[in-house]
Amino acid sequence: KILFSYLCPMNQDTICALATANGIGAIGIIRVSGDDAISIVQKSFQGKDLTQQKSHTVHYGYFVDGNEVIDEIMASVFLAPKSFTTENSVEISFHGSPHIGKKILEVLIKNGARMAKAGEFTMRAFMNGRIDLSQAESIADLIASENEASRKVALNQLKGGITNEISILRNDLLNFTSLIELELDFSEEDVEFADRSAMVKLIQNLKFKIQNLLDSFQYGNAVKNGIAVAIIGKPNAGKSTLLNALLKEERAIVSNIAGTTRDTIEEILYIKSHAFRLIDTAGLRETTDEIEAIGVKKAKEKVEKAEILVYLVDAATENFSEDIEMIKSLIRDDLKLIICATKIDEVIPTHYEKIEQIFRNEIADAFDFITISALENQNIQDLKNELSSYVEQLKSEEGNVVITNQRHYEALQKSLDAVHRVESAITGQIHTELLAYELRNALEHLGEISGEFTNDEVLGNIFSKFCIGK
Repeated sequence: KILFSYLCPMNQDTICALATANGIGAIGIIRVSGDDAISIVQKSFQGKDLTQQKSHTVHYGYFVDGNEVIDEIMASVFLAPKSFTTENSVEISFHGSPHIGKKILEVLIKNGARMAKAGEFTMRAFMNGRIDLSQAESIADLIASENEASRKVALNQLKGGITNEISILRNDLLNFTSLIELELDFSEEDVEFADRSAMVKLIQNLKFKIQNLLDSFQYGNAVKNGIAVAIIGKPNAGKSTLLNALLKEERAIVSNIAGTTRDTIEEILYIKSHAFRLIDTAGLRETTDEIEAIGVKKAKEKVEKAEILVYLVDAATENFSEDIEMIKSLIRDDLKLIICATKIDEVIPTHYEKIEQIFRNEIADAFDFITISALENQNIQDLKNELSSYVEQLKSEEGNVVITNQRHYEALQKSLDAVHRVESAITGQIHTELLAYELRNALEHLGEISGEFTNDEVLGNIFSKFCIGK
């Protein structure tokens, strides 16, 4: 693991910060970590001598500033290395007043601590070897998780899911790299310690496993960030009514006046623990209204960034030529298309059966066809099921490890590229020195995920996104 000189002085300090959310609550918690954490808290603690207490014990007392009692508290003591940071740590539980928390922090700083920087507690856990970099990132993901699926994925990563998978890949590759490096030491003897045929098999296995991890990113990204679903159609097709029906609340204004929705409206819908970012947009049509035209432009931009397009057609109309042309202009290979015939309560079943056939004849791309009445809440569950099945289909059948982090994805892609070059080097019988170089590249890119190979800029970027106190 690479250590960074600019971090070393920071690790000598004792740091403190509020660990609970800002605002009034039943209790608040302040974390203190560093060699002098216990003695610094003890200077203002009226109760047992914390410096003489065992690890993982909780003690009742008062936090004071000289002769002034600030609050009645509980102090939890954690002795190195059995703490989150592996340093001496104290957690102070106080009555959840922001003013009290501020006063306690001021006294701790006066006693010799300093305010922690964003993510510094987790940074110390990483630098001290308690967790690796991917686990550190999973902590941030776990804190930010807003649904059951993202919680499970983040927790699996925190438990070392990605680390274990990458370690297996790196160990296999490292064994052969060591043999290749050995060959370089005996280059004048012209001997081969590494079995090239066995290396080819290893490379094939590595390519397969890395590709599976890369393929899991689409599902991982959906779990972490939610699926963007653009609800599109001509004015008065029922887009806002559908949004309200899905959310089960009056979120969007509904009226018979065409062009009511001028801007995009975004809301989160959870289906079977997965998040869908529903985007209600302005009706698509040619308009001379300057503001409505901006809304139409925004609607098209949202479709470009969406993973699912729910296109609504009014089943009560007869001519769908404009809808067909609009769909053709919006569809792309990586966009799932769902065509919804709306207002089916106003027509007979044979009519919307005919509508489906019209679209099947005109649109070559694959799409799902659903008939709904948002006003009468008919078949809304069918649409929800279709949205949910899209996410389920993204799941990889190979293993439980899911990539959710863009940095991990990019490192894996670089690793795969390096592995391809290794394969070319073996089959092309390229000089051993070049083969060793490509093997080291592959190892380094895999090591970027766990933090065995990284740099100041990457670390600064990762931990700056953490909240202060974590």
